[in-house]
Amino acid sequence: MTMPDAQRPLTILIAADTYPPHVNGAAQFGYRLAKGMTARGHDVHVLACRQDKGKSFTEFRAEATVHRLRSHSVFTHEYFRVCFPWEIKKEISLLFDKVQPDVVHIQSHYMIGEHVLYEAVKRGVRVVATNHFMPENLNPFLPFPQWFKDIIGKISWKDMGKVMGQADVVTTPTPLAAKAMHQHAFLRKVLPLSNGIDSAAYEPKPDEVIEPHEHPTVLFAGRLAEEKHVDVLIKAVADTPADLNVHLEIVGGGEVRPSLEALVERLGLQNRVKFLGLASDDELREAYIRADLFCMPGTAELQSLVTLEAMSASTPVLLADAMALPHLVRDGENGYLFRPNDSADLAEKITRIFRLPAEERKAMGNASRCMVEPHSIQGTLQTFEDLYYGANYEDKVV
Repeated sequence: MTMPDAQRPLTILIAADTYPPHVNGAAQFGYRLAKGMTARGHDVHVLACRQDKGKSFTEFRAEATVHRLRSHSVFTHEYFRVCFPWEIKKEISLLFDKVQPDVVHIQSHYMIGEHVLYEAVKRGVRVVATNHFMPENLNPFLPFPQWFKDIIGKISWKDMGKVMGQADVVTTPTPLAAKAMHQHAFLRKVLPLSNGIDSAAYEPKPDEVIEPHEHPTVLFAGRLAEEKHVDVLIKAVADTPADLNVHLEIVGGGEVRPSLEALVERLGLQNRVKFLGLASDDELREAYIRADLFCMPGTAELQSLVTLEAMSASTPVLLADAMALPHLVRDGENGYLFRPNDSADLAEKITRIFRLPAEERKAMGNASRCMVEPHSIQGTLQTFEDLYYGANYEDKVV
C-alpha cells in the first residue's frame, strides 16, 4: 500500500450508505466529515445512493462532489434504498479510475462501503473504516420475528468483521462501541473517536432573543424508528403530575410516527405533545435552546449526535441507560439515566428535574455544556486527517 504524501492535499473518497437527505446520525456525520475535509483544502468525493429511480449521476455540492449510484426501494421501508452489487461494482471501479483517491473512508460494511473497500484493497489505496452500526438499527427494515432478527444480527456482526478487518484503521464513536465490536465482530484493534460537534454553534448569540416555552417542555430529536422508543417517552409524559403540565416536542420523521400519533390521541395528550416533523438546522438549533430538558430513550446509540447538540445548548438530559449513552451523563450533575423501556422510571426522573429550582436546572445545563468540550469537531477532523496520512494511533486503540 502506498502511503499518502503528507505534504500535499488529499483526494478523499467517502463511501456513505446513508447520506443527506437521509436524516440520521451516520448521514449527518458523513456530511460534516465531507464539509470539514473540504474546508481543510482536500478534494472530497462522496459515493452514496440516489433517492429515486434512475441512472447514476454526479452532483456538485458545497461540501463535496457527490456521486449518486442507482438504487432501488424496498417494500419494508418508505425511504430506505438498496444498491445491487452487480449494478454498482463496475461503476465503483470506473469512479476509482476517474477520481484516483489517495484514501477511502467507508461508513459501513454494507453495499457501497463493502465494495468500495474491496476496490481500494485491490488497488493498494489506504482505507479508514468507521462503524455507526448496531443490529437494532436493522429492525425497522426487517418484518420478521425477533428470533430471526437475532440471527440476522449475528450474521451482520460477522460480516462487519470480515469487511472492516481488511481496513488499515477501524474507528467507532465510543469505547463502549469498540468493546461491542471486539465481542461480536472480533475486531481486535478499534480506535474510539468521537463523531465530533461544533458546540459553539448551539449557543445563543449575544444579540439573539429566543423566547422560552410557556410550560416545562421536554425535547426529543431524531429518527422516529422502533429502536428510539419514543413511545416510552410519550407514556412517561402522560404519567407526570398534572400540576407540572409537562409538554413534549418531537422533532424528526420516520416509520413509527403514525403509531406514535395514535398513542398521543389514545392518552389524550394532543394539547401537550407536538410533532414538529423534519426541521432545518436553524429550526433544530432553536428547539434545543428553547427546551427545558432533552430526552433520548433509544437503546442502540453508538454516540447520539442529537444528545451532544442538546448538551451544547446547555440543556439537562435524561438518557436511557443503554449502549453509549451513559458516557454522556454524570448522574445528578447534568441529568440522569433511566432504566430502558421503563416509562415509570422516566416519568419520575422528569418530575424530579422539573421540581428543582430554576437555578439548579440551569446548573445542570451548564454542566452539560462543559461535558461536550472533549467532542470538538475540529479535534475529530484533525485525527481523521492524521489517519488519512498514515499516523499511528496504536496507543489509543482498544
